[in-house]
This record gives sequence, structure tokens and C-alpha cells, in this order.
Amino acid sequence: MKRQIKRVRFYILLIVGILLVFVVVVNMVIHIATVSYIYSTTKNVPITETALIPGAAILNDGTLSPVFRDRVDLAIKLYEEKKVSKILVSGDNSTVSHNEVDPVRKYLLSKGIPDEDIFLDHAGFDTYSSMYRAHDIFGVASMTVTSQSFHLPRAVFIARRLGMEAYGVNADIGHILVVNYVREFLADEKAIVDLIIQRKPKYLGTKIPITGDGTEN
Repeated sequence: MKRQIKRVRFYILLIVGILLVFVVVVNMVIHIATVSYIYSTTKNVPITETALIPGAAILNDGTLSPVFRDRVDLAIKLYEEKKVSKILVSGDNSTVSHNEVDPVRKYLLSKGIPDEDIFLDHAGFDTYSSMYRAHDIFGVASMTVTSQSFHLPRAVFIARRLGMEAYGVNADIGHILVVNYVREFLADEKAIVDLIIQRKPKYLGTKIPITGDGTEN
């Protein structure tokens, strides 16, 4: 009986160890594969077609959370510096009460971004879906993702594996919480699985060329 218990413990520890090694290796691979495409400022970022803003939390009063606002402000800076000519906002609008993209459009308009250069992806339910739809629905060939350090490597990695010329600019401005990193713990592994099985997002739909007019979006 004792031998059986020891054997079970051994195999449990072995499985846990293998999983931990897998997590560490995947995270390292994604980091190494993307580090040369991620910038700390907008100064040296290559010119791309569009800035992609991944969705984040909206506050109860309908305004952008600090983390989300930092992403949007960085996209505005890219646009003003003529590093991009379009802005694609990708977020979760799965219900009437949960809309991550329309508040961003209002914010962008209030900052002087022309309506025709703003595109909304209402079905960016996760990073993989956002990148897949950017390529498949909006026809994005090149992009600069504006997000935080806990998220950028995965976003850029997925985008490049899906065939886009993708870069990232770090939006870390002191609004990040430990919970943001905790949520990302297994996200890299999920991204690898999604890419391997070539998962299709829940919604695809009509093509909306990023080269067109955002007011028709």
C-alpha cells in the first residue's frame, strides 16, 4: 500500500514538473521570438498600416479603465506621429451591457481622431480572436499593437504567426496590477494550442477592409 502511495505521489510530481517546464519553455520561446519587435517608445517603431488596441475593462460609469486608456492614448500618439494611418479597436461586445469598443470610439473622437480612420471589432473576445479577425476580416497586413508588457509578447507572437507584420509598443505607465500578470499565467500556452489547432473565432462575418472608411464599420 505504501509503495502504491509513493508511486502515485511520484507520478503526480512528475506530471506537475513536466507542466511547469512546458509553461516556462513556452513563455521563453514567445518572449525570445518577439523581443526584437517590441518597443518601449513610439520613436523607433516602424510605420505600419494600423494601430491595434486590444480590449480591456470599462468602468461602471462607461469610461475607460486606466490600463485601457493607456493603450488608447498610445495609439493616438502613433496616429499623430504618422506611424499609423488607421486605428482598430478590438474588444468584447458580447452583450448590450458589455461593450468595450464603442466607448473607445467616443474617446478617440474627443481627441480629434477622424471617424473614417477608426475601425471597431466587436467580436475580439480574446487576443487570438482579435488577431485572427484583424487579418481575416479587416485585411490588416501590418500593425502596431498598443498594450502592456504582460500582454504584448503573446499578441505580437500570434499576429506574426497568422501572417501579419506585427510590432508592439509598451503602454506600461504604472497602472498595472499583480492580478494582470496572474491572469496571463497560462495564456501563452493557450495561444500555442490555438495556433496549432488553427482555431477559428466564434464569429467571422463580412469583410471590412481596413483601407476603407471607418464610418461604414
